[in-house]
Amino acid sequence: MPSIQHLECSRCGHTVSADTPRNVCPKCAGSFYVRYDLSAAKGLAARDRVTQDYPRSTGMWRYRDVLPSVEPVTLGEGWTPMLPSRRYKHVWTKEEGANPTGTFKARGMAAAISMAKHYGITKVAAPSAGNAGGAMAAYAAAAGIEAHIFMPKDVPLANQVECKVHGAHLTLVNGLISDCGKIVAERKDAEGWFDMSTLKEPYRVEGKKTMGYELVEQLGWCYPKAVFYPTGGGVGLIGMWKAFEEMEELGWVTGERPKMIAVQAAGCAPIQKAYDEGKDVSEMFQNAATDAAGLRVPKPYGDYLILDIVRKSGGTVISCTDDEIFAALKDWGTHEGLLLSPEGASSMAAYDKLIANGFLKPEDEVVLFNTGSGNKYTDVLSRHFGLV
Repeated sequence: MPSIQHLECSRCGHTVSADTPRNVCPKCAGSFYVRYDLSAAKGLAARDRVTQDYPRSTGMWRYRDVLPSVEPVTLGEGWTPMLPSRRYKHVWTKEEGANPTGTFKARGMAAAISMAKHYGITKVAAPSAGNAGGAMAAYAAAAGIEAHIFMPKDVPLANQVECKVHGAHLTLVNGLISDCGKIVAERKDAEGWFDMSTLKEPYRVEGKKTMGYELVEQLGWCYPKAVFYPTGGGVGLIGMWKAFEEMEELGWVTGERPKMIAVQAAGCAPIQKAYDEGKDVSEMFQNAATDAAGLRVPKPYGDYLILDIVRKSGGTVISCTDDEIFAALKDWGTHEGLLLSPEGASSMAAYDKLIANGFLKPEDEVVLFNTGSGNKYTDVLSRHFGLV
């Protein structure tokens, strides 16, 4: 595993040591990126070592050459299937519902909790739209760390059950994830919590960047034309872009990077609004409402990174209504055998739109992310499909 050289602010470039736990940049409150000494991992020989010597059964930790050199707290996260569509020749689904706790959030929390244990942190706290809280509860339990989680009271029931079963301290809040975040910020110092909020610590990005490594390896170390990513907080999209940068620095992949498609719900689309208006940051989205709970993030902390990545990649930001999302969920369940999360189904709905408007062509190879299992949303799906 590589040594961490330093942490680098993604906004102003300020660097600090990684010897102690860090949240955000002390100069500008930007999110930190982890920067490594990657010299030992450069070249195709090092890439082949990943392919040949590190078993897939180790999940995302098979990319240990580009992850922090610590003992991982793992539940088997990563190396999720890349499934070819049964109807569209050039479409792949990256099935993140196969992760522990049923979503991609397991990757980020595995890395963040591993580092928390390494640092000797004993209490962590985070706001969550649902799945991140469940994942943090599970990994904190595995690490013997006390977890405090704040969720909107209307998150899917499965997320609440996860937190309780894993022994976390759960508080349900009458509001949005932004309201939950305010509570963590106000109480963390007095309570002795380390803040694990999205992009307010550096290592959740490191776990989620492994999605980028995986999809490129699973496509034969080649980039697809486009990647569709359901975007609430946007850490997965940010992490994958970091992975592409690292792989190019290492000489593991060449060619044109994929167009990054940030997909939002029409009822909560701050990134799309900022993108359409040519802005570099978003504004608080008023009256946010969608049953795709993970997309209900009215002001993403990393909005400036998401917008920059989308523009640099030649991608776009697109939103879908809840009717479009749940129609796509039913369509892919009926014709592909996949029980998607509502967030994941937004990728499929967005793909149809971008084919229809000519932004992409049917022959373009694309990866659509299903960020979680639909089994975690049975209460939500039951309402939408008239079962309750």
